[in-house]
Amino acid sequence: MASASTSLGENSKKLDCKDLHGYLRTLQGSVLDRLYNHPATCLAVFRELPILAKHCIMRVLFIDQAITQAAVTSWVQSNQQEQLHQTIKALTDLRLFKNQPLPGGLPGWTLNSIFRTNLKTTLIGGGTPWAISGKGGKDKKVKDTAALDKYAMERWECVLHFLVGSGKAVDILSRDIAMVLQHSGLMRLQEDEGGLVITPAGFQFLLLDTPSQVWFFMLQYLETAQARGLDIVDALSFLFQLSFSTLGKDYSSEGMSEPELHFLQHLRELGLVFQRKRKSMRYYPTRLAINIASGVSEMVKDDHRDGFIIVETNYRVYAYTASDLQVEILGLFCSMLYRFPNLSVGALTRDSVQQAISSGITAEQILRFLRTHAHPNMRHNTPIIPPTISDQIRLWELERDRLSFNDGVAYSEFLSVQDFEVLRDYAKDLGVLMWENSSRRIMVVSPVGHDSVKKFWKRLKKGQSSQ
Repeated sequence: MASASTSLGENSKKLDCKDLHGYLRTLQGSVLDRLYNHPATCLAVFRELPILAKHCIMRVLFIDQAITQAAVTSWVQSNQQEQLHQTIKALTDLRLFKNQPLPGGLPGWTLNSIFRTNLKTTLIGGGTPWAISGKGGKDKKVKDTAALDKYAMERWECVLHFLVGSGKAVDILSRDIAMVLQHSGLMRLQEDEGGLVITPAGFQFLLLDTPSQVWFFMLQYLETAQARGLDIVDALSFLFQLSFSTLGKDYSSEGMSEPELHFLQHLRELGLVFQRKRKSMRYYPTRLAINIASGVSEMVKDDHRDGFIIVETNYRVYAYTASDLQVEILGLFCSMLYRFPNLSVGALTRDSVQQAISSGITAEQILRFLRTHAHPNMRHNTPIIPPTISDQIRLWELERDRLSFNDGVAYSEFLSVQDFEVLRDYAKDLGVLMWENSSRRIMVVSPVGHDSVKKFWKRLKKGQSSQ
């Protein structure tokens, strides 16, 4: 007789942070066509295209008819045809290039007419302004770029404080933002107390650079936008408009719909725009909004982000910062030893690093965080992080990765060796046998082959009982 048991385990998931084009490919074609009705979206998409893709678009931008595929392939040398094939696939996935046969049946491509019209508008001028600036007159209390940067980071760090559970942002974040954190998988509800706690994906999120954090969060926000009555096309278009705004310049919110004004308040809460009062008709885009989806990895500079970490070969980590948030993030993979007003000291230990890895953080994420926030004195070193440290962190990760976990179904408690061998050989012939122990009469098959092996076993036992 055989009994079945379920899964053996699963690997921890890695945070999937799509880039702009990766996200647009997940949208329906009708949504993409509506997005291309906005010039700001067209320019944002064009700006992020690879050089060869930009070249292809510029070659056909002022050609209103289809062009043969043979003509397009002649634009590059024969040894670059594979790169061209990948470029055309990317353009067709974004619905920028469309298949259109020419008279006579020759295969051809044509540029999306909506995209062509609006991209030409952005490149050569014309059309209506994307946003109205200074309509309410000159602001008597103009915000300079330094003040906007400080405001943006203070607001965004409230989100990160809430994520790590420091308690500094519990009463500051709105319920909508907290729900987005839960929807994105960065936080989950505690079974006992019912509060939100950070997940392994949340640990990985904390180690991303700030522009990547903002972009990932906004993608998750857009997935829940329709539940709040916000059109995803209007939200994306407004974000792209913000990305082309001028830092330090004020813009008017006049003419925005009620859902868009609600969206603006959420952006204000996240630090993407500055608005003195909720009812104010004037707002200032911050650097977080201007850098969104633009591929810019430059983080806003402030007192604790201009390089504050020193890593020594004795595994000691010195953080010259007064930021509670940065110390809490270091504590994710370091064993913190001392805390002074502007200095914290920790140590990279086997237990602390493997605890972080068990939470879903990778060795490369730890090393990238240390490199990104390295003190200016460390940046003179090549490499920045001592090889002894980087190699050891990777080895600690490999210690946990020596075993790979896969789902399987275990069969045991066979009454005879013959029954075990017959079922084992059948599973082996099907190619679904994952593991066996003949002395203990235990075998494990893959979930895909479980049904077939189970049916065979029932037929076998039925045949034995009828004899």
